[in-house]
Amino acid sequence: MKEEKCTSDHSNHVCQLIAGNNKDIDKIIGLVENPKFICFNCARVAERKENLCNPMPIDN
Repeated sequence: MKEEKCTSDHSNHVCQLIAGNNKDIDKIIGLVENPKFICFNCARVAERKENLCNPMPIDN
């Protein structure tokens, strides 16, 4: 898998939420609490692939 530019709504991606000035820590924790996907671009994790730029499943 190669690194790709994000072409979807980046505003709800974990990387954008963490980088933003108004961090909603409770929202971020909710998105990453039970990770099932990892972003190939930034290595952040999330429960839903919709919250990452370039997601791939985490093998458990």
